[in-house]
Amino acid sequence: MEKIALFVDVQNIYYTTKQSYQRHFNYAAFWAQATANREVVAAFAYAIDKGDSKQQGFQQILRNIGFEVKLRPFIQRSDGSAKGDWDVGITLDVIDYASQVDVIVLLSGDGDFDLLLAKAKSAYGVTTEVYGVPKLTAPSLIKSASRFIAIDDKLLL
Repeated sequence: MEKIALFVDVQNIYYTTKQSYQRHFNYAAFWAQATANREVVAAFAYAIDKGDSKQQGFQQILRNIGFEVKLRPFIQRSDGSAKGDWDVGITLDVIDYASQVDVIVLLSGDGDFDLLLAKAKSAYGVTTEVYGVPKLTAPSLIKSASRFIAIDDKLLL
């Protein structure tokens, strides 16, 4: 049985599915598809904590599915922009787990992860799978993955 680790860029998936489909992502369907006949070594969902009850309920749903939820505080800058980036945290965790699994599953469309996946494949020999919204996933990320799985109706609520 393949050993896998899952890494979910929650903010990226929220905004890309909302923009492309005006729908929410179905994390339970994703879990069922990505983990079928595989042993889950680690599963992380990286999110921003604004402290509201609706968001906390969503985070509990992720935990109930099987994810460890990692939170970073929401930072509102004085110019009105917001900061809530998990790229470095995801990268560190992928590198930590790449030697322990056969497959790295990344749920994100962020092209910043293309070098990470290339490194994981070359240094650790892992297979890399990316789940993303086709129109909003960086072509470099798709190219760097061993396998790209398009988010479609089966993975939406």
